Amino acid sequence: MQIQQLAYFVAVARTRHFTRAAELTGVSQPSLSKQIRVLENSLGTPLFVRNRGAIELTSAGEALLPHAQRILIDSESAERTVREVATLRRGRVRMGATPSLCEGLLPEALKEFHASYPDIELEVQEAGSRVLTRELADGRLDVALLIVPLHNADPDIQTTPILRERLVLASPADADLPDRLEIRDLEDLPLVMFREGYDLREVTLGACADAGFEPKLSVEGGEMSAVLRFVQAGLGHAVVPSMVLTTRPHLKATQLDTPSLERVIALAHRSTEALPLAARAFKSELLKHLKTVVSEDLGIV
Repeated sequence: MQIQQLAYFVAVARTRHFTRAAELTGVSQPSLSKQIRVLENSLGTPLFVRNRGAIELTSAGEALLPHAQRILIDSESAERTVREVATLRRGRVRMGATPSLCEGLLPEALKEFHASYPDIELEVQEAGSRVLTRELADGRLDVALLIVPLHNADPDIQTTPILRERLVLASPADADLPDRLEIRDLEDLPLVMFREGYDLREVTLGACADAGFEPKLSVEGGEMSAVLRFVQAGLGHAVVPSMVLTTRPHLKATQLDTPSLERVIALAHRSTEALPLAARAFKSELLKHLKTVVSEDLGIV
């Protein structure tokens, strides 16, 4: 039983005329009649009673008609859905991002992507780079924005560096601090520290160790939003990406020098699979967005 045979059958059932059905479906009448006979032979029963001047459905034809109509509707719907996905009228992007990127870069990037592709569903998971890497490897994410280099990463994960971002010291807006500090100046400041396994925690503690001291921690164990709230409350200072402070007027950013601290953001996906069309569209829109946000603290890689 073929879709086209069902289309011919439905056309004859509607018109009750082989010649008109052939005209309706755009084939010759002999070809249509032949395919109807093939269909009847495959089913083992006649579908039409062919009287002179009249075509009637048999009981088998009456039973088949609603199913044939439903199959044709579903087939057309399937073709339409595939075409819509292929032209990015529909689809879904399952993406992940680190908490700092969800705070800073991602909202505006997603806003612009949604404006360009309003019918593509966006599913966002917020987690650390290590968790996102596992989710990618397990097929639960299509694409992720994370921090590189990755340690002990699955070899199936491909990363494309897209942005280099400077890290700054976040302080309450009324903090009496100069515009620039050196890393060793952090020895005299209480720091609000991220939880274990957080990229920024490792970067901050590593920079302090390289400068020859162990920082004083006033609070530790938070995620990005909590750390920023603790800093705003005056509990201490924190080393954070510059972009997360752009929408927080109650916090002050102080540049860190000698050495300056940076991190590289990469777009990651499974290398063994073609990036889904919707995810490729997101990648393109993201890179376009990045060109509009480049500043002294940001640089496209």
